[in-house]
Amino acid sequence: MPLLIGHTAMVLHYLFFAYVVLGGFLSWKWPRMFWPHLMVAVYALGIVVIGWSCFLTDIENWSRAHTGREVMENGFIDFHITGVLYPEEHLMTSRFVIAGIVACAYAGAVWRRYRRGPVTAPEPVSG
Repeated sequence: MPLLIGHTAMVLHYLFFAYVVLGGFLSWKWPRMFWPHLMVAVYALGIVVIGWSCFLTDIENWSRAHTGREVMENGFIDFHITGVLYPEEHLMTSRFVIAGIVACAYAGAVWRRYRRGPVTAPEPVSG
């Protein structure tokens, strides 16, 4: 059971990472998605910059410890992504690229919102 829990946490980690990077674009179609993504992006930024704990990392490390596998010393990104999706020496570059992608998603969401114009109430039907 600990192995299944660990693998599930790893899959959720990848989905969380994908949502952090690309989830802002969902607000282009569904503007209400802006705020949930902003909260997730701030949490992810806190994990990377401030060193906040990630509960998925804690769960995955628990699983690894209980199944005799190597524990992730520096977290999910350093263990699974750095050196796999981009070379280790480009860690800061990748962070700036991810921040740029999120900023573009937000800029596009704001641009689309203001391009539509103000939200107005429907005209009353006279009868």
